Amino acid sequence: MAKKPSKSRNMSVYSNLAHKRKTKKDSQARKKAEYLASLPKHPVKRILYRMHPKRVWGYWFSKKGAFMALKVFGVAVLLVVLSTGALFAYFRKDLDSIRPGELAKRVQTTVTKYYDRNNVLLWEDKGDGDYTLVVDGNNINKYMKEATVAVEDKDFYQHGGISVSGLARALVSNTSGGSTQGGSTLTQQLVKQVFFADEAQKRGLDGVPRKIKEMILAIEVERMYNKDQILDLYLNESPYGGRRNGVESAAQTYFGKSSKDLTLAEAALLAGIPNQPGLYDPYNIEGHEALIARQHKVLDNMQEQGYVTAAEVAEAKKYPILDNIKPVSDQYKDIKAPHFVQMVRSNLEKELGKATVGRGGLTVKTTLDYRVQSKLEEAMTDMFNSSVPKVNGFTNGAGTVEDNTTGQVIAMLGSRSFDYPGYGQDNAATAFIQPGSSIKPLVYAQLFAQKPNGQANYGSGSVLSDTKTTFDGNYTPNNADKTFKGNITIRSALATSRNIPAIKAMAVAGVQPTLAAIRDDGDKEYCTQGADAQAGLSSAIGGCGTKQTDHVNAFSTLARGGVYKPQTSVLEVTNSQGETLKKWKDESKQVIDPQVAYILSDILGDANARKPLFGSITAGLSYGNTGIRTATKTGTSDIGGDKAKDIWMMTYSPAVSMGIWLGNPDTTPLKSGNSTLPGPIIDKVMRFIHQDIYGTDGRWKPNDWFTQPAGVQKINNELYPSWYDKNQNKPNAKLTFDKVSKKKATDCTPDSAKIEIDVNKTTDPISKKDVYIAPDGYDATKDDDVHKCDDVKPAVGAISITGKTQINVSVVAGTHPLQQLEIKVGDTIVATLPITTSGTYSTTYTFTGTSQTITATLTDDALYTSVGTKTADVSYLPNSNRTTELASSRRRR
Repeated sequence: MAKKPSKSRNMSVYSNLAHKRKTKKDSQARKKAEYLASLPKHPVKRILYRMHPKRVWGYWFSKKGAFMALKVFGVAVLLVVLSTGALFAYFRKDLDSIRPGELAKRVQTTVTKYYDRNNVLLWEDKGDGDYTLVVDGNNINKYMKEATVAVEDKDFYQHGGISVSGLARALVSNTSGGSTQGGSTLTQQLVKQVFFADEAQKRGLDGVPRKIKEMILAIEVERMYNKDQILDLYLNESPYGGRRNGVESAAQTYFGKSSKDLTLAEAALLAGIPNQPGLYDPYNIEGHEALIARQHKVLDNMQEQGYVTAAEVAEAKKYPILDNIKPVSDQYKDIKAPHFVQMVRSNLEKELGKATVGRGGLTVKTTLDYRVQSKLEEAMTDMFNSSVPKVNGFTNGAGTVEDNTTGQVIAMLGSRSFDYPGYGQDNAATAFIQPGSSIKPLVYAQLFAQKPNGQANYGSGSVLSDTKTTFDGNYTPNNADKTFKGNITIRSALATSRNIPAIKAMAVAGVQPTLAAIRDDGDKEYCTQGADAQAGLSSAIGGCGTKQTDHVNAFSTLARGGVYKPQTSVLEVTNSQGETLKKWKDESKQVIDPQVAYILSDILGDANARKPLFGSITAGLSYGNTGIRTATKTGTSDIGGDKAKDIWMMTYSPAVSMGIWLGNPDTTPLKSGNSTLPGPIIDKVMRFIHQDIYGTDGRWKPNDWFTQPAGVQKINNELYPSWYDKNQNKPNAKLTFDKVSKKKATDCTPDSAKIEIDVNKTTDPISKKDVYIAPDGYDATKDDDVHKCDDVKPAVGAISITGKTQINVSVVAGTHPLQQLEIKVGDTIVATLPITTSGTYSTTYTFTGTSQTITATLTDDALYTSVGTKTADVSYLPNSNRTTELASSRRRR
């Protein structure tokens, strides 16, 4: 059995160890004391003595000095590690919101693309600042990738996101106030471009925090993405001169091709640009020498790193690449429907915000049908290539077409041509222009809507007298032709565009209620701008400004049977992540009674009613045997009441509505106020839409027209709403008229020309005078102007008989031409002779019996008459041709 160590032995071991330590410590203390005793007593001399180079050198190369150096180095390393960790921790807190995992989402296309409804590309909006076109990495040429790595970061595939040597250079450069040249890896550059673009210009010590943040994110990005992904993101984000970001935008701009088709020379040129995009911009002529030098450096690096051969480099350097750079173009190059697209962009800025639209990357599918747009542009060009504008004194035009079913704009042209010098880019379709008489249907819509309230209500056959009238405010307007037509129906007044009845219609319905209704119909800003907001009754004839786009929408409201739909130009908007930001939704509101809308369409489509104004003109009004039926209203606005400055034509079918304006951008008066001038443009476009598009896809068929709503009353071939009081149309008075002039008879009107007619007596709502409405074209507002009291009446002269078979009557004309001579024998009319002048007229008649009475009645064009009679005993008449004069009597009337 082993013997256990005794307690006294253990105590001896510990005692020996303690003694040795004490002895060693005492020895060290003694040596230190001896050393200090050898030093000078004065403190300064002591310090100088100890700092002697020989003594310092001896200390650090002694065992004690080496041990001290090791301790100092350890502490320094610890402090560096702790400081670095603290710095990383401090700046890391600012990066939580950046989320490097979303790097790919941030590298997105900033170009917004606009398409028509059938996916025809209208415009690539690259914005006013820098723009980016992003493509899949598989569509980027391998030369481009290799050239970029060769010149920007040759160790790209080896490092983990940061380069220690590069970091050191960047730290020194920033600390000294220089630039950060050559210090960043591709990953760091990508991080800087995406996350720190606003801080990239900070230099010196201000740049250190950014650099640290870059490093942190670069490391995290390398963990989240592979090298190919990082390189693709870099190529899609980097600046390539001017406003162009991303290699795809650079390739398309400079070489007119996709980045997947770049040659070695082209790829090398582009790869060198991001280093100094301002200097190396291919459109910067002063930097061309530096650009070529940079390209050659890229090529040399590629050869050194084994990407290409010397022969390939030599061939690439020989290629005259600057001679093959595409010329710079403006942002509107190749834009289709430019006025429309710019309007859409402006509207989106209001709806989605300028920031969203400004960032770009949107895909905008619009309502435009480029087929219709092309036809509209063609028709407008044809107009301005003709002599019509010069002859009539207009230099500009605009047009808008809307699909009635949806309220979607399918074509819009803001000027004669977007490229026309001076005002071509101005959009007259969205400018405030006075619509003239084309506003009148909407005025009458409010009048027809008046329900029974003890006052008169109205329909197409109601009369608002076209007479000289002074309205409140001493407003005495005139008609365009400076004449007045008297008592005419609303159908005639609207179809022939009479001003006075329209103004009376607004006066009856009320100015403000009518304006509010017009705005509800679609003319949203009519009489709201500046002085227009104070407009009164002049607004009934187009005295305020409105936008053509709004005006077309208001006419579409009529075409929809009084249903308002917000006009739209966009079907859908998505962002670069595929998120839907806006999508069209069908909305509607009944703002005009369907009966009223139908009655107005019936008037505006009545070719006979408008014939007194337009005659045989058909362009834009009718379409022959095509089956296209439209309702149309024209309008002109003027300067000073007699000089036209704007010409409008508004038209609609059940399928589409359209408006055309012609005029001058500086409101110079026209040479002609012919409101049918837009007709040829409308004719071409409407025929094309109905026959080639809507007819083909089933949205329209020949002779389509509006369905008459229930309740519409037809009284004497005129239309009235269901609430119209039929008793208003019943005759309640009698008037005597002249049958010749169809005007009221006077004391000078002969009895033979007078006729008593049952009429409808009403009171004019404005003048409060009696208004008589007579049938069959009789005019109760005017007196007989054919007959004068001093007219010479016609006269029957001698009546004679030749033999027993011929009657002769001589006649004398009065003031008016003769019309006819009627000859009777007894009660039998033996002849009615049309005659025009004085003379002797004969007829044959075989007499029988003994005594016969011959009566001759002479009538002239004014219905004056003269009657002569002759009595003869025919038994004594000779059988020869001898003429026998007979006694006669005469009466004149």
